[in-house]
Amino acid sequence: PPRSTLFPYTTLFRSNLLFYIITIGGLAAIIFGIIVSGKPLEAGKVTTFKPEITASTWQQFTETYYHNLTHPLAILLLQIVTIIVVARIFGFFCRKIGQPSVIVEIIAGIFLGPSFIGMYFPDFSHFVFPEKSLDNLKFLSQIGLILFMFVVGMELELKTLKNKANDAVVISHASIVFPFTLGVGLAYLIYSEFAPANVNFLSFALFIGISMSITAFPVLARIVRERGLTKTRLGSIVITCAAADDITAWCILAAVIAIVKAGSVLSAIYIIIMAVAYVFLMLKIVQPFLKRLGDKHSNKESLSKPVVAIFFITLLISAFATEVIGIHALFGAFLAGVIMPANMNFRTVFIEKVEDVSVLLLLPLFFVFTGLRTQIGLLNDWHLWMIALLIIAVATVGKFLGSAFAAKFVGQSWRDSLIIGALMNTRGLMELIVLNIGYDLGVLSDEIFAMLVIMALVTTFMTGPLLDLINWLIPEKKTEEETQGNRPLSTKYSILLSFGSPERGRTLLRLANSFIRKSPENANVTALHVSLSNDLNQFNAEQYERESFAPITEESQKLH
Repeated sequence: PPRSTLFPYTTLFRSNLLFYIITIGGLAAIIFGIIVSGKPLEAGKVTTFKPEITASTWQQFTETYYHNLTHPLAILLLQIVTIIVVARIFGFFCRKIGQPSVIVEIIAGIFLGPSFIGMYFPDFSHFVFPEKSLDNLKFLSQIGLILFMFVVGMELELKTLKNKANDAVVISHASIVFPFTLGVGLAYLIYSEFAPANVNFLSFALFIGISMSITAFPVLARIVRERGLTKTRLGSIVITCAAADDITAWCILAAVIAIVKAGSVLSAIYIIIMAVAYVFLMLKIVQPFLKRLGDKHSNKESLSKPVVAIFFITLLISAFATEVIGIHALFGAFLAGVIMPANMNFRTVFIEKVEDVSVLLLLPLFFVFTGLRTQIGLLNDWHLWMIALLIIAVATVGKFLGSAFAAKFVGQSWRDSLIIGALMNTRGLMELIVLNIGYDLGVLSDEIFAMLVIMALVTTFMTGPLLDLINWLIPEKKTEEETQGNRPLSTKYSILLSFGSPERGRTLLRLANSFIRKSPENANVTALHVSLSNDLNQFNAEQYERESFAPITEESQKLH
């Protein structure tokens, strides 16, 4: 370009550079002058003796570096990075054999704990997981659990539970009572040898019973989705059973915690009364207020930060209240999720905000913290391993057969009953939450804690192979409609329309109709809605589908 074109830009650059040098240089000189002038002010003010520094510059640097490296915040960040990396590595291999992510994270936790890394690489273990740092890891993992239980509570649609409650309540309650009874009987056999000192039989028996009775609703929902059962009658029943099981088990657990803390049933009556009053307050006063707020702010555009803050404050106050009452903060987080507005759009938006942080970042911390507590090396003789196998057998027989027989009793086929039993036997994360509560309360000894963690791992791991075995022994019989559905279409024209917004789908349907208007009898139109899946919100998938396709169904009827 001509020189005259460059001149204004050159002048501007020089003036900016000159201003920069004068401003920075001048102010730096003023700062230096003030500091030099202020040095005499130290007389009579600074009396602390400063020893002469004799270390070399390199030694000073290494000491400072080591101090920074071992700072509590640096250690916590190093722990988080280590945990996530190890969990992702284990996840790669577990996905190859078709196991859910919870298996990965439990194994990763045990791997990083004293059972492997602590045993074979003690120096590394002591550096990354020093004992004084475990409290920070524990409380951060508890925050992750509170957020996770909040999400689990939001996944439970109480209206759907009411509509499908008949069979589901019978199956879910039978799947709790059978293993709970067997667990209490097991506690009678092992109490003398394995119960910690100063723990009464009632507390020990109740915790063994509840640990036998838990079903992991999130893990079960993911397995149901991966097996393609979400849209089937069987999948609907299993999800409803697991949801009812979750609600019942957490209510029982709250009562058990109250009894354990109080020492007896009579002493726990005051805690239970306060807990009932708290639940009544949440359902009758807080829930209607949140519903009005959620209906008004049901999309991303209107869900502003002040509104989000109200819901988070509700979660934190609820968790705080139940912790103070004496039934654990996790129950409060769970109930806060249950009473959240039932509006599908609202719950989807809110789950997206919470889930990634809680599930991907904070929950693995809980698994590793559990692994750091699990000392499999304590099971160092055949007698202890026989007790561990007995615990696994009692848990599996109680949950699997209890659920299967109850399902058969309410009219399910043997195949469906056995599948329900296999899925309800999935424990996973929920079991670990219960075990950690028992361990923190001092009800479970180190040996029993390790045995029950192994039981949770085995019963979750066996779900997939058990379903494959049932499908192999009792193949599914295809109905006549399904057989006809597999036949090729005889129509001349097939049109596929894919939509994101339901209203856009209505427009696309009109466009498809304009193509086939002259020969509708020779045409077939299929509407497809693709949405990002979520590991935890499959319970509301049917309702979401109905809402997405409602405008298209209405338009198709108008167009005949």
